[in-house]
Amino acid sequence: MRVDLFDFDLPNERIALRPARPRDAARMLVVRGDDPFADAHVRDLPGMLEPGDVLVFNDTRVIPAQLEGRRGEAKIGATLHKRVDLRRWQAFIRNAKRLRVGEVAEFGGGVTAIAEERLADGSFILFFEGEEPVEVLLERAGTMPLPPYIAGKRPTDAQDREDYQTMFAKEDGAVAAPTAALHFTDRLMGALADRGIATETLTLHVGAGTFLPVKAEDTEDHQMHSEWGRIEQDTADRLNEARGRGNRVIAVGTTSLRLLESATGEDRVIRPFAGDTDIFITPGYTFRAIDGLMTNFHLPKSTLFMLVSALMGRERMQGTYAHAIAEEYRFYSYGDSSLLLP
Repeated sequence: MRVDLFDFDLPNERIALRPARPRDAARMLVVRGDDPFADAHVRDLPGMLEPGDVLVFNDTRVIPAQLEGRRGEAKIGATLHKRVDLRRWQAFIRNAKRLRVGEVAEFGGGVTAIAEERLADGSFILFFEGEEPVEVLLERAGTMPLPPYIAGKRPTDAQDREDYQTMFAKEDGAVAAPTAALHFTDRLMGALADRGIATETLTLHVGAGTFLPVKAEDTEDHQMHSEWGRIEQDTADRLNEARGRGNRVIAVGTTSLRLLESATGEDRVIRPFAGDTDIFITPGYTFRAIDGLMTNFHLPKSTLFMLVSALMGRERMQGTYAHAIAEEYRFYSYGDSSLLLP
C-alpha cells in the first residue's frame, strides 16, 4: 500500500511534552467497531471492559540509552537500539561520518566504546570497554532516550527518569517506553481487579527503530528493525484459557500486540516465545491473538498508525484521529490514550 495513505495533518500544539497528572487522568477515546466515538478518561477503563477480560502489559524497563560523546575532536551521539551480547549493542549514531570501524568513542564518566562494525542500515555495533556491566556504565553516562518530537522541543531532565517508565517496568533493555502503559496507577489497577479484569505481562525490549520514519513510498519496501521479546509458557496458557472461555485479550500497547501476534499460529493458539521479531502489521493482516488494543495516538505515516489501521480499518482510523485532533486530545508518547475494540 502507498505510505501516503496513512498521512494526516497534526497541529504542532497537539504534541504532549509532559504526561497527565495523575497518570490515569489522561483522556481516552473509545472506538468500538462503527459505533459513535466515546470521549472518556483512562480512569474509566474498568467500566469499558467485561469481567474475565485480560489486559496484557509489557514489563520492559527503559534504560538511559542516549549517549553524547566524542571521537577525537568530533562530537557524536549514540542511541542504543538492541543488545547483541553482554558488552555489545547495536546503536544509531548521530554524525556517523565522523566514526569509523575500529575507532573509540568517549562518552564521559570513563565510558568508552569501540566501533566494531558498521551494518548495512548505517548503524554500528559498539563494544563497551571495561569490566563493569554495561547497565552500570549507562547509568553513569546515559540519559533517557526521549522521542525526537519531545527532545527537539525541550531538554531531558530528572523528571523524565520517572515519567518515561511504566509501573510494570522490571526487565532492563528497552530504549523506548511502551507508552500505552504509562497511564496506569495503583488506583486504576485496584479498580480493574475489583471489576474482575485479569492482567498478564510479557517482555518486548522496544528498540530505537520505533522512532525511525518510514522512508519508502510503498509499505512493501519498508524494512522493520527486529526487537527481542519473551512470553512464558504459563502466560501463554492463561491467555489461551481466557480466550477459550470466550473472554477477550486486550493488548496494552502496540509492543504487547506485536509480540502476541508473533507468538500465535494460524490456529489462533498463543505459544511461548523467546527471540527476535520484526513483524510489520498493515491493513489486510488477520489478527490471531488479540481482541482489542489500548494505545496512544501515533505519528502520521508511521508503522504504528498502519497497525491501528489494520485493526480498525484505515478510513475509520483517519476519522478517529480527525476527531481526536478536533477535540484537542494530546498526541504521542506523553499524550492521551485510545481504546480500540473492533
